[in-house]
Amino acid sequence: MTSAQHDEDRDDVRVRIVEAAAHLLTDHGPSAVTTRGVAQAAGVQPPTIYRLFGDKDGLLEAVAEHVMAEFVAHKAAEVAATPHGVDPVDDLRDGWYRQVEFGLAHPSLFHLFGDPERVVRSEAAREGRHVLARRVRRAAATGRLRVDESRAADMMSAAANGAVRVLLSTPDAAADSPLADDLWHAVAAAILTDAPDDPRDAVSAAVVGFRTVAPHVGGLSDAERSLLLDWLDRIVAACGRDE
Repeated sequence: MTSAQHDEDRDDVRVRIVEAAAHLLTDHGPSAVTTRGVAQAAGVQPPTIYRLFGDKDGLLEAVAEHVMAEFVAHKAAEVAATPHGVDPVDDLRDGWYRQVEFGLAHPSLFHLFGDPERVVRSEAAREGRHVLARRVRRAAATGRLRVDESRAADMMSAAANGAVRVLLSTPDAAADSPLADDLWHAVAAAILTDAPDDPRDAVSAAVVGFRTVAPHVGGLSDAERSLLLDWLDRIVAACGRDE
């Protein structure tokens, strides 16, 4: 067997183990993800798991990354395939609700990603942030944001994670709870604008929209472009303080 074949076989075994553990985690929770149970489900010997992942924590981290990566890849494909005629605010709202639904459907995975250090290390979490940023940018480009893009994304993420955490802690009432709807409406009111009547809202929405394309404006030196971006950011911040 060549070195390339060995690496390919190793990768196949690793994927098989991760997928088996992911099914156990999703269907039965973290307690079901034992070395013996995963090995049996994946058709390997227990020492193989230790050799590839180090310990159970290493395996759980790989599982969390795998499931999250699949979810994020699906979201990214949705964003890429979104027709130009779709209202960017509707797309933003639908993406937010899907994030909440995913957390509620995968409580074990949600709790694993509740560790900030794990999120910082996660490539899937970073890509998820980029997908959200692209959705936010589409709304900004049409003049629908009243705050800067980063602030809008932070508020949406915080609200989604908070909704999932509270709903998971009250499972008996979660099905009938209006919390997710209430939080979406609260965040939408804070970050979005329709056709603003207030001149300050109109200025803020226009500047936020222009900020999305300003980094690509031609005819400016790097120093001039940096200064332009700084001015735009300061105008948006000033509009926010005046509200």
